[in-house]
Amino acid sequence: MAVSTVLLLASIGVLSLFCQWLAWRVRMPAILFLLAGGIASGPVLGYLNPEDVFGDLLFPMVSLAVAIILFEGSLTLRFAEIRGHGKMVRNLLPIGSIVTGTIGTLAAHYILGISWEIALLFGAISVVTGPTVIAPLLRSVRPSSKLANILQWEGIIIDPIGALLAVLVFEGIVSWGQGNVFGHSLYIFAKTIAVGTFLGAAAGYMNGQVLRKHWMPQYLHNAGTLTFMLGVYALSNELAHESGLLTVTIMGIWMANMKQVPVDSILEFKESLSVLLISALFIILAARIEFSAIADLGWGLAWVLAILMLVARPLSIFLSAVGTSLNWREKLFLSWIAPRGIVAAAVSALFAFQLQKVGYDGAGALVPLVFMLIIATVTIQSLTARPLANLLNVMEPSEFGFLILGANPVARMIGLALKKHEVPVVLADTNWENVRQARMENLQVYFGNPVSEHASNQLDLTGVGNLLVISPYKHMNSLATYHFLDWFGDNSVYSLAEGDQDQKARHQTAEKIQQTRGLFNGVSYAKLASLVSQGYSVKTTELSDEFSYQNFLDKYQSQALVLFMFDGKGRITPVKSMDKLKPDEDSTLISLVPARAPKERKERKDRDNAEGNGTNGAK
Repeated sequence: MAVSTVLLLASIGVLSLFCQWLAWRVRMPAILFLLAGGIASGPVLGYLNPEDVFGDLLFPMVSLAVAIILFEGSLTLRFAEIRGHGKMVRNLLPIGSIVTGTIGTLAAHYILGISWEIALLFGAISVVTGPTVIAPLLRSVRPSSKLANILQWEGIIIDPIGALLAVLVFEGIVSWGQGNVFGHSLYIFAKTIAVGTFLGAAAGYMNGQVLRKHWMPQYLHNAGTLTFMLGVYALSNELAHESGLLTVTIMGIWMANMKQVPVDSILEFKESLSVLLISALFIILAARIEFSAIADLGWGLAWVLAILMLVARPLSIFLSAVGTSLNWREKLFLSWIAPRGIVAAAVSALFAFQLQKVGYDGAGALVPLVFMLIIATVTIQSLTARPLANLLNVMEPSEFGFLILGANPVARMIGLALKKHEVPVVLADTNWENVRQARMENLQVYFGNPVSEHASNQLDLTGVGNLLVISPYKHMNSLATYHFLDWFGDNSVYSLAEGDQDQKARHQTAEKIQQTRGLFNGVSYAKLASLVSQGYSVKTTELSDEFSYQNFLDKYQSQALVLFMFDGKGRITPVKSMDKLKPDEDSTLISLVPARAPKERKERKDRDNAEGNGTNGAK
């Protein structure tokens, strides 16, 4: 039975959403399920044939989607961050790229018999890992903060660098194919590089100026930037054949490194695109895979994948680690983690199509080779990384840290108190002034919505397994509570009272959220902020035989609010009800207390009065 085009298009959208949801539930990279869904609907069931659905529009659509992916990736490449993330990360960029690219090229050429041009392009593409596949894996494995930081920033930075390298190799192959002699080929390549670099830099500067000087209304920032970028991409391709991808990559890098350009909101805009456009793209690309093309590669394919995973990656890590403090266990773990992701899949499909158009018949082997590299690395490493981390003893000991929603004065006071006790703390807020103050107080803070996709790639939650909602933003509080209830678990999310317990049932928050409320003896955010404005401060009290919990209550005459309790084994627990609190003599309390205890204030007042009377008597 023939299936209508409308039904096929709707099916792609529904399937992409299901794959994204499934990846979220099992905490694995979404690309694995998207590729599996595309293969199942295409070559396995024969339900989806992209050429029949899209016709001549298929690869123009793919090329625009790839341009969006490369532009978004390049927006994360800030040169200041490369310098600020240690010698290992800096070494991995040049050394890892050269070693992986070289070994991948040699293996593809000599084992599979692929031409040097296609092998070189495969080597360049195999360099890319990416945050979309690294971040879910790190959350599942929970390696030490040092290793998580290295892998996270390698993925973020190598994503645009590897894409740029692949684009340059592709431009070189295309320009060489168009030239009859070496000089003409070199001219075409130089023209492509010049147009891409100049137009990309100019477009990045112009768009950055528009955003920085607010020449465009806020609601048009995201859509305007995306539309302008696609226009520049098309113009670049008209000026120099296939220079558009280089142009948008340079444009993104330029904007990322301009000062006071709000690129974070543009990155968050990618969330909707990732579900609707990019997710659908990978289902479409996977549906075009032919099992016969994979079979044609033979057992040499397994050898190439094994060499990249067992030779190229370890060699890159051990060479890059020279002069660092990493031990052999940490190096071995890093040597195993290098899953390939979205950029590799997208550019391989596009480049293969473009090269086949200009006469490179061997380019057809590029897609199955890259897709099998993605499937092998994501699947094998996702399943084995946690047991390996446990075996090598490089896992984070426990997730006892706190993500605090809010960087307001109350949240900052609590964050500083926890940090003094070496409890991992991360604050998140959308208010820039709060974020700035938190950074000045040397607190780790994330500027943005902690439930966004940008946060899922950028927010470092190593050692963090609890959420404290200390924020006046009711809508964001509910979103964050729902999100992290599924992520951290029902017993690890704590929020303040919202003051809606007496409202009618239809106006009350869902029961699941209500169960998280009642933090800090049921006070609201307004009450906490009021206490802080009255001079209350956070204080640590160590209980003992000489100073019991009852002595503590008597001292402050019930005006102290206990926030956290450390038991004798060093375990920390947020306090929900002081009436149910039963600390022993080895416990430590973190409390919000008045500037002076009532007893101290009375003694001070009596002393001042006595001194005043003495002075009057002398007169």
